[in-house]
Amino acid sequence: MEHSPGAPSFVGIDVSKDRLDVHVLPSRQAFAVARNGEGLDRLIATLHGMAPSLVVLEATGGFELTVAAALTGAGLPLAVVNPRQIRDFARATGRLAKTDALDAAAIALFAERIRPEPRPVAPADAQALAELVARRRQLIEMIGMEANRRRQARAPKVQRTLDAMLKTLEAQLAELDREIDDTIRGSPAWREADDLLTSVPGIGDVTSSTFIAELPELGHLDRRRIAALVGVAPVNRDSGQMRGHRTIAGGRAAVRNVLYMATLSAIRWNPVIKAHYQQLIQRGRPKKVALVACMRRLLGILNAIIRTASPWQTA
Repeated sequence: MEHSPGAPSFVGIDVSKDRLDVHVLPSRQAFAVARNGEGLDRLIATLHGMAPSLVVLEATGGFELTVAAALTGAGLPLAVVNPRQIRDFARATGRLAKTDALDAAAIALFAERIRPEPRPVAPADAQALAELVARRRQLIEMIGMEANRRRQARAPKVQRTLDAMLKTLEAQLAELDREIDDTIRGSPAWREADDLLTSVPGIGDVTSSTFIAELPELGHLDRRRIAALVGVAPVNRDSGQMRGHRTIAGGRAAVRNVLYMATLSAIRWNPVIKAHYQQLIQRGRPKKVALVACMRRLLGILNAIIRTASPWQTA
């Protein structure tokens, strides 16, 4: 089946250690290349000839980085997607491979049906910032675990080792915070974004740096799509004659977590979010529902501020 000129085509690439399996829809063309320089050159030349509407890779934990960089550098529209999203989609459509492995055909079908926003692996500076922010989260988790152990410890020697470890972790956290701040301040674009975000009452340095590192789409999508990307868009829980409450699901957990904490602060200090929360409570909304609504409202405000490059202004 030949691909019609001008018709949109969607490419799924399954990345493994040594090879790249490629599937194209709607033509169903399939081929494989080696995951090396020669294979990537062949892949790029072939894809350029197809002019695909979207190429989707799964994030495999490192193997995809070189491939994504090559495809992005070649100007191809690329989205790197969490394997769980493709696995859930494949299971829902009954197209999961017998081995339960993610395959190129399933990824191509995901690209065709879902059409995720093209978002390549971040360039080197953004990748470094994302790693710093991720490491900060790890340190926070480690400090929390060690603090719990310290509260439970009774033996003086154990207490001393835990105290020493906590001191080390807290010193690393402080150093990491300085590194993140220096990285953001060293980039004019990031510095401008940071100034815009932190102008909003309730948004601090951690929230700002997380958004810059892990939500580069901020300001480039409408409020509904950015809410879906973060995972605060309402999702219906209806099946047959069952009707449930609308919930939130999916999205980028790290961004959603800092947005949650920022919203708790904004409910106290941001006049717009505070008033919105109080109105919802007065109308009988449960506190949890009101809080999620405020998360969406705050995210919409941040999205608009970045899009218009206009800092917060108190009415």
